[in-house]
Amino acid sequence: MSVSLPEISPLLAESRLNDLGPGSPNLAVRRQLQDLASSLAAKAKNRDFALACLAGLWLLHDFQDESHAISQELDTVEGSYWHGILHRREPDYWNAKYWFRRVPAHPILPPLCKEAAALTNDAGAPAGSEFLTHQKTWNAAAFVDLCEQAARGPVALGLLCRRIQRREWELLFAYCHERAF
Repeated sequence: MSVSLPEISPLLAESRLNDLGPGSPNLAVRRQLQDLASSLAAKAKNRDFALACLAGLWLLHDFQDESHAISQELDTVEGSYWHGILHRREPDYWNAKYWFRRVPAHPILPPLCKEAAALTNDAGAPAGSEFLTHQKTWNAAAFVDLCEQAARGPVALGLLCRRIQRREWELLFAYCHERAF
């Protein structure tokens, strides 16, 4: 993923797949993320999209509270989307579905739907994930349910959900970044 601000690039070097749950904050980047908040505001052409990027970066590095504080204040579709991802990982599945209902359509959903199908096929469609291979539109509530199932279920299903979750993060971050800077 290419970014226009050099201070963001090192933060995107995170290659691990985030847990389906809250994970453990990456304390090594806390200061970078804190410093980034003020520099993003100064360089942004769109403040809301810049804040959405920041919410996503905090979430990528498992800082749930910091991400939540930002996404909760963003009265945008993207703010609701980040908020939904955060609550899905919290895990607060009902609340995640609430926030995803506030994102009835988004430009990243068609590619996410296609890429989730491809990832599912590549993984051999673990039990419970078959719907991802034939859905025509992204069903965020069904994916929340699948993540809940994966949190208690087979390793293969959890790995698939984590891969889809990462791709979802990448698509949403790229969308926000393109409009922010």
